[in-house]
Amino acid sequence: MDTRSNHTKELQRRIAVYDDPLAYRELFYLFHPPLLQFAQSFVRSPEMAEEIVSDVFIRIWERRAQLQNIDNLAVYLYVSTRNTALKYLMRHQKQASISLDDLKVELESPHQDPEKILLSAEMTKKVKEAIDHLPPRCKMVYKLIREDGLRYKEVAEILNISIKTIDNQLAIALKKIGKAINVNLRKILSL
Repeated sequence: MDTRSNHTKELQRRIAVYDDPLAYRELFYLFHPPLLQFAQSFVRSPEMAEEIVSDVFIRIWERRAQLQNIDNLAVYLYVSTRNTALKYLMRHQKQASISLDDLKVELESPHQDPEKILLSAEMTKKVKEAIDHLPPRCKMVYKLIREDGLRYKEVAEILNISIKTIDNQLAIALKKIGKAINVNLRKILSL
């Protein structure tokens, strides 16, 4: 289990056992940004995405005594956000189903770690362009794994698709990003 999972487990325990508002606040700040982005990919409205994520966190606090029964709180939060967003769509748009390919996915800045910060501005621009041109499903899988730090199994559960599909989508994303970088490297080296 990684450090983030351990930290989330500890926050979960403190909320469930001690009704700890500081742990709840920390959990909120830890998961609010990625869940907001995730919700917005479904509803395409910042205001509605905010309402959806707020509803999810309100339910977490209201049902805090049952939190210890949840095996993976991160997956639970993403699935709750997805379900709340889909319920909103059903209520307001009468849309019976939504495909991952219809989602609008916004990614955070591509330079999350020191290695990526070393990329030149030109390279960073090419990477961002490659990511922006990924199909929605690829972009969602890439975001959840690379930016939100979730594991394949968690993403498969959140998106209700197989681990093999996750693997294939991430491979497609990385191939397209790699191709954009390779083309850019050749251009830079020819100068």
